[in-house]
Amino acid sequence: MLLQLTEYLGQFHSGFGVFQYLTLRAILGALTALMISLIVGPSMIRRLSKFQIGQTVRDDGPKSHFAKAGTPTMGGSLILVAIATSTLFWSDLSNRFVWVVLIVTLLFGAVGWVDDYKKLVKGDPAGLSARQKYFWQSLIGLACAVFLYETATFPAETQLIVPFFKDVAIELGWMFVVLTYFVIVGTSNAVNLTDGLDGLAILPTVMVAAALAIFAYVAGNFSFASYLGFPYIGGVGEVVVFCGAIVGAGLGFLWFNTYPAQVFMGDIGALALGAALGVVAVVTRQELVLMIMGGVFVMETVSVILQVASFKLTGKRIFRMAPLHHHFELKGWPESRVIVRFWVITMILVMVGLATLKIR
Repeated sequence: MLLQLTEYLGQFHSGFGVFQYLTLRAILGALTALMISLIVGPSMIRRLSKFQIGQTVRDDGPKSHFAKAGTPTMGGSLILVAIATSTLFWSDLSNRFVWVVLIVTLLFGAVGWVDDYKKLVKGDPAGLSARQKYFWQSLIGLACAVFLYETATFPAETQLIVPFFKDVAIELGWMFVVLTYFVIVGTSNAVNLTDGLDGLAILPTVMVAAALAIFAYVAGNFSFASYLGFPYIGGVGEVVVFCGAIVGAGLGFLWFNTYPAQVFMGDIGALALGAALGVVAVVTRQELVLMIMGGVFVMETVSVILQVASFKLTGKRIFRMAPLHHHFELKGWPESRVIVRFWVITMILVMVGLATLKIR
């Protein structure tokens, strides 16, 4: 939106040409989303409190969580508004990748909103049933996968890029659709499972989004891609602005979500942010690197799978409680320690992921 305006104004003054630089627009996107979050956040929290849209706490959960009952939730709506507004302001709206990542994010947010609304406003503790939620996630994920497959214009867009190896790229064919579906839906649910402590999910999301922005910039720049032996995908660089918006909106939300949290993001935020990371990893062809950088999300998901499988098969639990962060809480770790250590782990994994840019 603003990019088109600055292009028009550039006819009258050359100074407006600076807005054509992708890095500047990414920074402006992050700052715009950050300011929206910080400005709108307090009034949104007051409104959620006024309408008593508060968090419910499981009876079998850690006792330290009982004090969180009633804390305003559905704060993910603030994140989505900030991301969408910033992306529309500073992105090239003729770019198909921008629309794909934005629409998928908002649609997953809509699924989360319905779930939160049923639980918190209508008083239905079940919310959307698991079957209903999975159906809509699957429908959106498959539609995105088919669209990306059918509109692919560069060979690398449908190849599986193996990190740490310069010339290993596996042509997927229609398996691209299957992989894309699992990455988007799986990452969405993984972030949702991780969102159980104050700030636990949002900062890793910010760090991974920032790293994916670097991958998008390299993949969309022919010179950098050639120098690093990276697959070139024309137009994917515009996703940098979207990633910048995630970073800004996430940091703004963390201002209110840090321990002790004033607001929680709810499913509307967690499902949407997870899908956003998944679809960005797909369009930049970094699905395997996402699994490395998002290792905390993977650990949380695997802990739930192992816990359920173990209990059904043997009647015994592997962890004191799943997801994994609750296990450490029940071992006596303070909540803040669990959060910060998971942040540190994510930071290390993100650096490992970024190392794949050069170690090829």
